[in-house]
Amino acid sequence: MNHQFSRKVLPILVSALSTAAGAQQPAARDSSSAGAAADTTPLDEIIVTATRLQTPLSHVPEAISIVTQNDIQLGRQQLALDESLSRVPGVFMMDRYNFAQDLRISIRGFGARANFGIRGVKVLVDGIPETLPDGQGSVDAVDLGSTSQIEVIRGPSSTLYGNASGGVINITTEPPPKQPFAEVRLSAGEFDFRKTQVKAGGQTDKVGYVVSLSDLGYDGFRDQSRAESTQFTGRLNFDFGRDRKLLATYNYTDQPVSDDPGGVTAALAKSDPRAAWPTNVTFDAGEALTQSRLGFVYDVPLGDKNSLTARNYYIWRDFSNKLPFQAGGLVEFNRFFAGGGLSYNHDGFWLDRPNRLVVGFDVDDQDDDRTRFDNNNGVKGTLNFDQNENVSSAGVFLQNELSITKDLLLTLGLRFDQVKFDVTDHYLVDGDDSGQVTEDGTSPMAGIVYTLSPALNFYGTYSTAFETPTTTEFNNPSGGGGFNQSLDPQNATNYEVGMRGLIAGRHRYDLALFTIGVKDELIPFEVPGSPGRDYFVNAGKSTRNGLEFSLVSKVTDKWRTTVAYTYSDFTFDRFIDADGNDFSGRTIPGTAKNVLYGELSYEDPSGWFGSIDALYASKQFANNANTAVSDAYTLANARVGYRLESGSFVLTPFVAVNNLLDETYNANLRLNAVGGRYYEVAPGRNVFAGITLNYKY
Repeated sequence: MNHQFSRKVLPILVSALSTAAGAQQPAARDSSSAGAAADTTPLDEIIVTATRLQTPLSHVPEAISIVTQNDIQLGRQQLALDESLSRVPGVFMMDRYNFAQDLRISIRGFGARANFGIRGVKVLVDGIPETLPDGQGSVDAVDLGSTSQIEVIRGPSSTLYGNASGGVINITTEPPPKQPFAEVRLSAGEFDFRKTQVKAGGQTDKVGYVVSLSDLGYDGFRDQSRAESTQFTGRLNFDFGRDRKLLATYNYTDQPVSDDPGGVTAALAKSDPRAAWPTNVTFDAGEALTQSRLGFVYDVPLGDKNSLTARNYYIWRDFSNKLPFQAGGLVEFNRFFAGGGLSYNHDGFWLDRPNRLVVGFDVDDQDDDRTRFDNNNGVKGTLNFDQNENVSSAGVFLQNELSITKDLLLTLGLRFDQVKFDVTDHYLVDGDDSGQVTEDGTSPMAGIVYTLSPALNFYGTYSTAFETPTTTEFNNPSGGGGFNQSLDPQNATNYEVGMRGLIAGRHRYDLALFTIGVKDELIPFEVPGSPGRDYFVNAGKSTRNGLEFSLVSKVTDKWRTTVAYTYSDFTFDRFIDADGNDFSGRTIPGTAKNVLYGELSYEDPSGWFGSIDALYASKQFANNANTAVSDAYTLANARVGYRLESGSFVLTPFVAVNNLLDETYNANLRLNAVGGRYYEVAPGRNVFAGITLNYKY
């Protein structure tokens, strides 16, 4: 570790060790509704699957957090993932209230550069990727009302998942329950928020199912921020006997309205927090989309010690976006995204020691027909861009876990990826911008876990991340189509140590320290005349030093506390932009140095439940020069409800308050925006309420 890391982070480690901080959430029970019983105690063993093997958390040489169903669904507004993921250290989220930009998620700074959507973080739902081969991801098709568990790998994981794996979010939908159920959930609140969900599930000897249909409407706090979304999610589990299993999933998302109020200047944010940027209103900025996702995962044993897992998926996405300018300001594309993979697992012995091996490959293909038209004050104008964009990726990987001794586990992994970008220009008025770019990367990892006692283990890991520019980030700032040939892939190397443990059987903690070196970090910027459209440049080198801890305590059978703290020192070591501006030594924009989360939750067998939580985030910079600042804030929320059981029926009314302290803060920052339009103001104090009726038969 370098001197800066030791000088800044180690004092915090001493303090953290003295408070025995840093815990994981317990694994979820098999439950059929958001009004399920309380989660299991921290003492229960946690099994993770995001590592491509079902592995006890204590055997994983990486920082992993797990969020369970009650923290995702029970009494939640279910607008975005940040409602439940704020408890995970190392994860920072913005933009819950702008559906046109999608939730921005960063893990250890990976993803912080995104002004919309998700970059550098691999997102999977039931093993099916929501991240494209080019590295761009989204969570607008994630149905929170049918999500049972979320696993988060906090740190570079390209050895497992290839391109754009600075972190991993592995989402699991509700499994079919043993007892059939039907459920209706209604909720409503301020800013004309309303959401309806109908859900049902059950199983026979050979087939289990869960289906969910939801409809969301939200006028929003700011002008030009209305959103509508309808989702259908279905899951079928087939049991063919002899441990042969097939999972089939389907999701359909229709989001016809997602208005974009845009970023505003500091002066406008202060004088009129609800205002949209005027040109966003003039050009009717926003997006509309429909998406269908069909996926299959098949597991079959090959003898006593071997197994095979195959996955296959198909995604169709139609998308249109109105940007706040005229020339080329209306973007449309039709996307077909398909792929699959195969992994072979062996659980046996090597050199007379227990050994587990996983080896496999992934193949993915993304095909976009993209057009741009003039945006004549919200009306489609003349075509001025037409090209086909094809991105294909192929990766092969190997990971091996060897128990050197009873207490020492060694994990080694290696992956090779190749990503091909192919553009065919169909708009030849300004010349032929067709072309190809091929990027490849090799991603090794090595980790050890030492178990000092059943209640305490230590780990150390070396891991890497390989990240190509996305097709959008390859946009040529000089205009026209084709590629920005000056862009290179971003590469990261992570060194990490950590510890996990239990105290008195009721307190689970974990602690991680890391230093990450990033070469050719991808940084966004805007050009005059195209506000809202991002272009990208490579920064020479950056360093990320940090500490993460969390502590979950089952204080009594009714009370639980959660504390999570993140320290992040993310800076450019060497970065001179195309205009000669030297940003070396500056903080990477869109990151907060200190983030602290605390929650107190209560659940009584009589039926009452509730929680109060608070999130503190220190100031953030909105530009590379660190001259534009978003102030620190403390955001508190509260929710309370009651479960009333009567025979086969369970009635669960609830009420909640967002931003309990009526804090003024920015829900999002537009990084390096032209004209100082950095800020998107969040709503003040607001209330929502709902009721769930669950019937088991």
